[in-house]
Amino acid sequence: MPAASRPRLVLASASSRRLELLRQIGIEPDAVDPAEIDETVLKGELPLEHAKRLAMAKALAVAARHPDSFVVAADTVVACGRRILPKAEDEETARGCLELLSGRRHRVLGGLVVTAPGGRRAARLVRSIVTFQPLPAERMEAYIESGEWRGKAGGYAIQGRAAAFVRALNGSYSNVVGLPLYETAQLLRGFGYPIP
Repeated sequence: MPAASRPRLVLASASSRRLELLRQIGIEPDAVDPAEIDETVLKGELPLEHAKRLAMAKALAVAARHPDSFVVAADTVVACGRRILPKAEDEETARGCLELLSGRRHRVLGGLVVTAPGGRRAARLVRSIVTFQPLPAERMEAYIESGEWRGKAGGYAIQGRAAAFVRALNGSYSNVVGLPLYETAQLLRGFGYPIP
């Protein structure tokens, strides 16, 4: 469908990974408009609730600015037990995340919300289970030196060097990267957005 005749689509994220993932399935957003919301974890908030709440808050904030557009919003939470791992912004945080994940299973929870013109909206929560091999100190330090962890939830990027740490993955790979593509496409199709 020519771009001029299809409805507008806005990606409510500053993440280059989410934009690349949408492009991977032939979807080119007309605009990228990050929600700029407070992502602080609420007291007593569980990982699943956190992912759902942030995805919805992002979607509603951006849909209010683009009422005649489709909006895709997502939030990715890396959780070990009931603990929400932070986005690593410094080496100490990245190291702490990797030490916690070494040799263990963890969950990657993808909160996803799609809104459509007229105020319709649909939400999904996608769970992926990732198992890391035990990480010797020297491999951990080499990864820290790469800087690839910066800004990544849980201190790693599965689509990069950390792929070598993953012993098993159950569930959606694209969810771990940052956007569950199957569910995104299904929600958009359900609202009548043309998917190539």
